[in-house]
Amino acid sequence: MIIFRYLCRELLSATFAVCIVLLLVLISGRFVKYLANAVAGNLEPGVIFAVIGYRIPGFLELTLPLAFFLAVLLSFGRLYVENEMSVLKACGVSEAQLLGYTSMVAMVLALAVGWLSLSVSPSGLAKAETIFAAQEEKTELDKITPKKFYGLRGDKGVTYAENVNEQQELENVFLAVTAGSAETFDSRLVLVIAERGRQQKTEDGSDRYLVLDRGYRVEGIPGSPEYQITQFAEYGSRLEPPSGIVEDLEINALPTAELIGSADIRHQAALQWRLSIPFMVLIVTLLAVPLSRTGPRQGRYAKVLPAVMLYFAYLVMLNGLRGALESGSVPIGVTLMPVHLLFLMIAALLLSWDKIKAAWGRRMAAGSDNHAEVV
Repeated sequence: MIIFRYLCRELLSATFAVCIVLLLVLISGRFVKYLANAVAGNLEPGVIFAVIGYRIPGFLELTLPLAFFLAVLLSFGRLYVENEMSVLKACGVSEAQLLGYTSMVAMVLALAVGWLSLSVSPSGLAKAETIFAAQEEKTELDKITPKKFYGLRGDKGVTYAENVNEQQELENVFLAVTAGSAETFDSRLVLVIAERGRQQKTEDGSDRYLVLDRGYRVEGIPGSPEYQITQFAEYGSRLEPPSGIVEDLEINALPTAELIGSADIRHQAALQWRLSIPFMVLIVTLLAVPLSRTGPRQGRYAKVLPAVMLYFAYLVMLNGLRGALESGSVPIGVTLMPVHLLFLMIAALLLSWDKIKAAWGRRMAAGSDNHAEVV
């Protein structure tokens, strides 16, 4: 029991440390992406942290298997380098017992990952998708505050309003829009000044316009004396739709219960993926234990690189097979199990590699002895 507690402490502390590092890497990358969308005016800065918070369970679902895999490699590697593993074996603790202790910890983590994969992560993605859908419905006009300039989407120009009344109408509006094209070296600029402005959708809701009342439209080339002034009673300028903020979260955000009863191939593939992640935790544990065997002079990091390459080969093959299932090029009845079985066989081979080498050595030695007797 003391050995089990010792191994649990070592494995869980290393898993926590590695998981925090991996989580920070994923969150920082996603934060930069969302921040770029906020700068472009496609996403409100205030919702960035809410979206990231909803995405954290999905990040944990991916980082925990890799974190535990690395934790087993590093923790057991240290035990081998510092000869603690030799002491344990001298005290009667076999590698099968160590594998059993490690598998017990892996089972707990697999249950946690399964809970994240089947329940928490889809729920968080659904809430993030709701935020993205709400952002899609908003335009630059929904974010305007009085006496501030706001860039229009697509770098088309800027808008300004001196006041916003209770009906969300703009008062004393200034609008500057590029009328020319950089491809044709046309630098025409349109300036519009109006008393009021409002947002208006088309009948089908596909396009939105900024409709201005009672004002002037000035068109010309900056620095040129030639320009055109038009007085209008009503003027409309099309607003660019948001782009680049909505991620493909539709299937991943569906509840697991809905995927179970679905006949859609993509839904079935998504369900198999969610069920595969907990299995992956158990199989990578079986891979990590034999891969952590190192000599005192090799160092605890000697096999980390090949082990990580094997892990990512596992992950890539799972993703590749999932894509083949979703596209229909592989029958859905095949499932993702062939990849799991392949790496389970690799784990079994690695676990019994020392016995295989010893048996082969004895066989070679016996063959050489028989040959010597014949001679």
